[in-house]
Amino acid sequence: MNTNKRILVTGGAGYIGSHTLVDLIENNFEVICIDNFSRSTETMLHGVEKITGQKIKNYKIDLCDEAAVKKVFQEEKNIHGIIHFAAYKAVGESVENPLMYYSNNLKSLIHILQCAEENEVKQFVFSSSCSVYGNVEKLPVTEETPLGQSESPYATTKQMGEQIILDMAKVSNMSFVLLRYFNPVGAHPSTLIGELPIGKPNNLVPVITQTAIGLLPNMYVWGGDYNTRDGSCIRDYIHVCDIAHAHTLALHTLSVSDQNLKIYNIGTGNGVSVLEAIKAFEHVSGKRLNYTIGERRSGDVVEIFADNTKIQNELGWLPKYSLHQMMESAWAWQKKLK
Repeated sequence: MNTNKRILVTGGAGYIGSHTLVDLIENNFEVICIDNFSRSTETMLHGVEKITGQKIKNYKIDLCDEAAVKKVFQEEKNIHGIIHFAAYKAVGESVENPLMYYSNNLKSLIHILQCAEENEVKQFVFSSSCSVYGNVEKLPVTEETPLGQSESPYATTKQMGEQIILDMAKVSNMSFVLLRYFNPVGAHPSTLIGELPIGKPNNLVPVITQTAIGLLPNMYVWGGDYNTRDGSCIRDYIHVCDIAHAHTLALHTLSVSDQNLKIYNIGTGNGVSVLEAIKAFEHVSGKRLNYTIGERRSGDVVEIFADNTKIQNELGWLPKYSLHQMMESAWAWQKKLK
């Protein structure tokens, strides 16, 4: 892709954000970052810089501070597009502290949208989630699958965020893409960036790798009595680099599309159970994991995986990484971190 368009990435020091910065730079986009490091670390931006050879300009501000957001747009002219990652994302935490999630995730979105509109930004890509579907009756999930009852306040903020954008699209000159991620895993092949949880990890793969390396004494499988093939929850695990590249393709497609709102699932199309993911990791690492199957966790969807036909047909996107490759890259990243 030949472009020097300026893209503002919010939450660029986060897991998916940092990998997307790399993909954008490798496809000749100019990037600017906003991240206050409340749920991330500056180390990730240093990793992006080592991979790409480019210095990343970051504004360390809180997107809930409207004046601070406006100041960024006063300083940075000619922002062509925005990719909005910045949000709290821990399901369990959102159940325990719903107001924090509603306040942070919705205020930050509204402020960035207001500035985008005022400054005539052309493209806006929203980081959504398969959690917007809730517990579905029919699998795999397509983009036309009705949104169900959300299982957590986190998921509700993603549903509400999508609705805000749907309403904006009716009156705005901006073009919007909603990307509904399934379960991102793995790390960049360089092992310079990867998933770096702050505190105790919530997501499955860092729990697996931290248990394998001895940072956690054992791991807990949340629920073994679901109506699935082995009793554990089923998810669609997708390599973070595959997710990152979808954002680059989305920006490119927006510039040639005659529609100002697009929605895409980003998943492999394969459902993998928690126990199957554990076995895949054990296979590639040669490690036996110390795990216990226990009670179900509030907020968890039983089973979900994607139909990715639409994104394949319209963006030419295809996932490149297998489940074993995802686990190999996550393990390589963990061993580097120790």
